[in-house]
Amino acid sequence: MRLLLMSDTHLPKRAKELPAPLLEEIPRADVVLHAGDWVDTATLDLLESRSRRLVGVYGNNDGPALRARLPEVARADLGGLRFGAVHETGPAQGREVRCAARFPGLDVLVFGHSHIPWDTTAPSGLRLLNPGSPTDRRRQPYCTYMTATVDGGRLTDVELHRLPPRHTT
Repeated sequence: MRLLLMSDTHLPKRAKELPAPLLEEIPRADVVLHAGDWVDTATLDLLESRSRRLVGVYGNNDGPALRARLPEVARADLGGLRFGAVHETGPAQGREVRCAARFPGLDVLVFGHSHIPWDTTAPSGLRLLNPGSPTDRRRQPYCTYMTATVDGGRLTDVELHRLPPRHTT
C-alpha cells in the first residue's frame, strides 16, 4: 500500500496551487494523508476527487467550512497498521513521549503545523512523521512531502521528497 503524506498546504495564501510533482503522486497513492492547514476548501475538494482514499484533519488556520468537513484527529487502519493524523503536537522537546501518551494504540502518527520535516520513533514504538509543507518552506531549505509503503503490517520506504523552488514571473 503506497501512502502520500502532506500538510500545511496553505492555499491560496502561500502558493496558488499544489506543485506539479505532488499532484503527480496523488494517483499513485492508495491513501493520501493530509495533516491540516488546508486553508481553502478547493484543496480538500481536489484531493477528494483525485485520491483513492483521503484521510485528513483540520489545522489551526482552517476555518468553519473545513472544520465542518474534517475532524481534529483522524484514525485509520491501513495495511495492518493503526495510523493517526493530527495537526499540532506541541513543542519538539518531549514530542515522542507526549504523543505516545496522547495516542495510545497507534503505530504511526502523521502531524504538521511546524512545516519542519520530522521522522522519529517514540520509546513506545509510535512512529512520528511530519512531511513538512509542499508550499511554504518557512525556515527550511526546501518545500517537502513524504511517501511511504505499508507492506505486511510494516511501514517501509519512508521518503522525504524535496520540491523544486517555485519560479515567479
